[in-house]
Amino acid sequence: MAIAVGLVGCRSAPIPEWQRFPAGTALVPRYMMVDGSRIRYVDAGQGPAVVLIHGLAASLYSWRHTMVPLAQAGFRVIAFDNRGFGFSDKPAQGHSNAAYAGLLFGLLDSLGVTDAVFVGHSMGGAIAAEAVLTRPERARGLVLVDAAGLGVRWPFMLRVARWPIVGVLFDGLRGRAATARILKVLYADPSRITSQDVDQYYAPLAEPGFGRSLRGVLREFRFDGLQGRLGQVQTPTLVMWGAQDRLIPATVGQAMVSGLGHAALVRFAGVGHALPEEAPDAFNRTLLTFLEQGLPSPPQNVARLP
Repeated sequence: MAIAVGLVGCRSAPIPEWQRFPAGTALVPRYMMVDGSRIRYVDAGQGPAVVLIHGLAASLYSWRHTMVPLAQAGFRVIAFDNRGFGFSDKPAQGHSNAAYAGLLFGLLDSLGVTDAVFVGHSMGGAIAAEAVLTRPERARGLVLVDAAGLGVRWPFMLRVARWPIVGVLFDGLRGRAATARILKVLYADPSRITSQDVDQYYAPLAEPGFGRSLRGVLREFRFDGLQGRLGQVQTPTLVMWGAQDRLIPATVGQAMVSGLGHAALVRFAGVGHALPEEAPDAFNRTLLTFLEQGLPSPPQNVARLP
């Protein structure tokens, strides 16, 4: 208890709003009320829609290396801060798998998008798969990136956040230094993490209501919710995985491909859980190849990229 109380005083001031991504880029953040929550999103480019869904405690910043290249390649790119994360609303409830899928379709309906390729990272992968299972006619393709759905190895900080009563102390532990420590778990090479990355991840975590909302996610969301259901997915699916992922091991990616009806696995050597951020060029090339040409052939092919 004394350690937790001491850490409360170590909280740093987050970067001001005018410095928060996508500030300094050509991307423009917008807000929209969806399913009772104010959602922050980016809608860029023209062409077939590609929706990028971030992971737990992340934001559309995690797609900073991907949005512009996809738009420049002729796709309409939609990325958003999901409910409870980034600079979207942070309610205590509304964090079930079905609720997140419903919010996704509500956003797309409001933007006039009838179908899209869903690209989900980590928790976002479980949400993307849930959306495909719920409304398969809305999906032209599915991309699962180091995806949750069959279980997760929680970092210590998040295990603490899940504990009854003790979990409320997490509000005092989510300082900038703690944010940096968690980011290091997500990378195979932590030296690739910049001070700017820590600042951009920390800013939304310092928002009022984040701790309460995170506890709601950890209470309601099923990170093993795809168990026994992947065989129902007939949408062409590309599974991409960092071979050095310590949070959700690459063996989980292989298990997903084995359970899916029509899928291929691409593993990236020397990359951890934060694949789109740690190896953006290789990630973008692989994603664009799938978007433009479809799955690698044969579907069970496993490619290893440097």
